[in-house]
Amino acid sequence: MVVPELRAWRAARPHVVRVAEAVGPRLARITRTVTPRLARAAKPKTWQLTAGAATVGLALAAGVVTAAGPWDSSGQRTAERDRAASWDGEGGADHGRAPGTSAKAPRPAPSAAAVLAGLGPSTGAGPDGTGNGPAASGGALAGVLDPLLDDPALGVRRTGVVVDVATGERLYGRNVGDALIPASTTKIATAVAALSTAGPDHRITTRVVLEPGTEEVVLVGGGDPTLTARAKADGYASLRELADDTARALKKRHLGKVTLSYDTSLYTGPAQHPIGVNGNLAPVTALMADEGRLDDSGKGPAPRAADPAQDAARTFADLLHDRGVETGAPGVSRAGERAKPLASVSSPPLSALVERMLTNSDNDIAEAMARQAALASGGPASFEGGALAIRSALKKLRLPVEGAVFADGSGLNRDDRLTAGLLTALLAEAGDPRHAELRPVLTGLPVAGFSGTLSHRYTDDVLGTGVVRAKTGTLTGVNTLAGTVVDADGRLLAFAFLTSDTEHPPNPQAAQAVLDRTATALAKCGCG
Repeated sequence: MVVPELRAWRAARPHVVRVAEAVGPRLARITRTVTPRLARAAKPKTWQLTAGAATVGLALAAGVVTAAGPWDSSGQRTAERDRAASWDGEGGADHGRAPGTSAKAPRPAPSAAAVLAGLGPSTGAGPDGTGNGPAASGGALAGVLDPLLDDPALGVRRTGVVVDVATGERLYGRNVGDALIPASTTKIATAVAALSTAGPDHRITTRVVLEPGTEEVVLVGGGDPTLTARAKADGYASLRELADDTARALKKRHLGKVTLSYDTSLYTGPAQHPIGVNGNLAPVTALMADEGRLDDSGKGPAPRAADPAQDAARTFADLLHDRGVETGAPGVSRAGERAKPLASVSSPPLSALVERMLTNSDNDIAEAMARQAALASGGPASFEGGALAIRSALKKLRLPVEGAVFADGSGLNRDDRLTAGLLTALLAEAGDPRHAELRPVLTGLPVAGFSGTLSHRYTDDVLGTGVVRAKTGTLTGVNTLAGTVVDADGRLLAFAFLTSDTEHPPNPQAAQAVLDRTATALAKCGCG
């Protein structure tokens, strides 16, 4: 199956070449550094040469972001094929943004499909028939990882699991049954739940309707946190475009003055997260523009509107006024079943929202994705309903949820508990060719040294840079890392390391450095 190419990508495609040329020199230097190491480690067998090429291809790939899907049955973006044909080793996507570029939206760029090279069957020389080298042995990995995880910089509690994505075999386990606070690695579970219930092609719609027999216009929130009021929407749903279409529809009805209301009834329960007022997350409401941010930022902490829905409605009223339609101050209402549609705008597909959520560790999108999973499952769109929907979705996929506790979709809640075994199972499920709908979980992971929450990490780690792809998690006393890496034998490994010490919180930078070195150790390991 091939999903039609998005208009946003068609518009952005001409910029891809310029982006690739801009990052080329840096990537070339990394390649020259990594290639000799691969050559020394490799034996002259076809599968090992292929593995080395896959690792180098991945390093070349890490750089910049793609705007949105779509995917064909092999998991490749159809919109990247033209560029992939001219640059060997490309395909897939990551989400870096060069310094000084706009933070308003993702930026399209090519990247490597080779990250999944170990998944499919092959006629290669590997002893298991996959064309890859021997699986890493548990004893060998323990010898590599145990000393790193024993580092006191991690605090008193730690758990870790490594699995072979191609076979699902657990290669390493430490304190496997311990469910610890996962912090933002919770978003991996949220992503799988949203994609498996609502689907990767689902779009979130914001509507404007007219109540029959009245002059009341209702702005109806659909739960899209990426709805933007900015002049450049960059592929996201635009509040300005919605105002354009609404004004035209009203003028056709000879309505130049209306009563404006807004409807947030799609979501239930409290809007405020249990952490309280916090720059990392706006109050969770079905209607907001630009995540309720009060500055021009597109990611990270920022001052937020106390009532994002009201702010969005007031902005919409101003936009209508600019287009010749007068309104009063907007008030809360609820659209009736017989209301007549005037205009609507839709978000990019969930696949793109999930990737942005994972790359930037976006808490607003995460809570929206949990509620989309709840709505798709027929449950209430609330913190509690989202948490129940995530657990239910993972159970349907037969993933190991024993010991897991879900309290939100973002991981900001300290009541969340996940095991390293569940996190690696989620990553392996996303790499399973039978679940191509989950592939954005892997492509959305930040790339070490290049993108998202890993863009400023791995600065002194040449081998890990561009090779490790992982979701970070950080709360006071909690440091986690979960993702994928191609090892020296060409195996795609999924790993999860969770650490915590809430009584005597360790230095976060020191703990993160240890976790980064631990993930890099997997890339170095030819432990078969």
